[in-house]
Amino acid sequence: METLQNILLGFAVALTPVNLFWCFVGVFLGTIVGILPGLGTPATIAILLPLSFQMNPATGLIMMAGIYYGSKYGGSTTSILMNLPGETASVVTCLDGYQMARQGRAGPALGIAAISSFVAGTVGILGLMLVAPPLARFALRFGPPEYFSLMALGLTMVIFLAGKSMIKGLLAALIGLWLASIGTDTFTAEPRFIFGRLELLDGVDFIVATIGIFAIGEVLVNLEEKTKIDLFKVPKGLRNLLPTLQDLKDCRFAFLNGSVVGFLIGVMPGAGATIASFLSYGLEKAVSKNPDKFGTGAIEGVAAPEGANNSETGGALVPLLTLGIPGSNSTAMLLAALTLWGMKPGPLLIQEHPEIFWGLVASMYVGNIMLLILNLPMVPLFAKILRVPNYFLYPVILGISVVGVYAVNSSMFDIWMLALFGILGYVMRKLDFPAAPLVLALVLGIRAEETFRQSLIMSQGDLSVFLTRPLSVIMLLTAAVLLAIPIFRWTQAWRKQTASEEN
Repeated sequence: METLQNILLGFAVALTPVNLFWCFVGVFLGTIVGILPGLGTPATIAILLPLSFQMNPATGLIMMAGIYYGSKYGGSTTSILMNLPGETASVVTCLDGYQMARQGRAGPALGIAAISSFVAGTVGILGLMLVAPPLARFALRFGPPEYFSLMALGLTMVIFLAGKSMIKGLLAALIGLWLASIGTDTFTAEPRFIFGRLELLDGVDFIVATIGIFAIGEVLVNLEEKTKIDLFKVPKGLRNLLPTLQDLKDCRFAFLNGSVVGFLIGVMPGAGATIASFLSYGLEKAVSKNPDKFGTGAIEGVAAPEGANNSETGGALVPLLTLGIPGSNSTAMLLAALTLWGMKPGPLLIQEHPEIFWGLVASMYVGNIMLLILNLPMVPLFAKILRVPNYFLYPVILGISVVGVYAVNSSMFDIWMLALFGILGYVMRKLDFPAAPLVLALVLGIRAEETFRQSLIMSQGDLSVFLTRPLSVIMLLTAAVLLAIPIFRWTQAWRKQTASEEN
């Protein structure tokens, strides 16, 4: 009964005309931020932070939270249409979303991304509302060994992202791990592999690497297609621009997978939406009856990571609002706003400021509906982008990429790095090396190294620390099982082939 009263209080706050207006402004700006690479959610929140101080705290938080989860919706658009991830967590969406666009199914891909985002986002909000305090306490049990085991579990996804050749996938992952090691050693403050460039002291910028490998590399490869005027097939008629009932049926488990994985990863401070989307995609491929179709335009390969990306938002707000622990740059900006308003996020926030907590939860329900209404009708308009001739579309992609990368640090060095990664992406495409393992290793490499070394410091060099902690053991065993799945399938295929040859 008390929960129902709190929810009604939240909707009373969220449905006031002022809060509805700023909620719409937030989700609209968030969608634009997600589409445009380089700008970034934290930077946008930081820019609008002074404006929010002129508002009621609940209104300001509703607007900034709208930017936060709205950007997750927008990130899929350019990933699907241009192989250009607007947000880091949208990298995985490129794998199957862009292939669907090439096959004339950009509309269903965009539609399923919006629907999956809505379903998983709603699940994340329910989780935030119902299980926030116990899950936050559970997340506090994660120390360096548990985080390393989580990173190890994430790195096992390489086997599901490797494409046709496991060897090439592992080599790409090794390149990613090396790239992750570039910069300043966290423990010794010694520079590593910077080749005399001070700009590399902070490491390789993830946005620069992903845009170069995916977007620039794709443009360079397609420029060789001299015989084709239009790369994409674009069906006419609205009927072919939305997901079919069969598409929705195929994605029913992907919706659940993305919702649960995204929320649980979000609760762990520092894990992030990128890891959630990779894990969700790998899990979906692992349990699929047709894993070979992933990477070639599987609609489940769009639904699962997009769902995880959005459900992670609700999970990330759990440690922020119940413990005062931000898990990302975006939630750190929300923490700064709450602090400047004189509030202290933690166990007492819900009791002392119920209108803030429940108003935010209710506004996220409203904001998710707004985003679905905004995104689904825009599918035909977005799909028309693919009717633009390649000789006009490719310069636009290049321009967006360069401006987006330059906007991050206002550095010409980043533009040269973008060109370098574009050439790397081109070479990998020509040699049929998968890009996803490289990106995954680049994301997880730094965190994996840090948590591994922290764990050894804790245990004074004893590796058994990873096997004496229950949560760590569970995740390492899960990683071992995931590694065994492709070996089992390969063994089964080999036995069938041997049996057929004998007969």
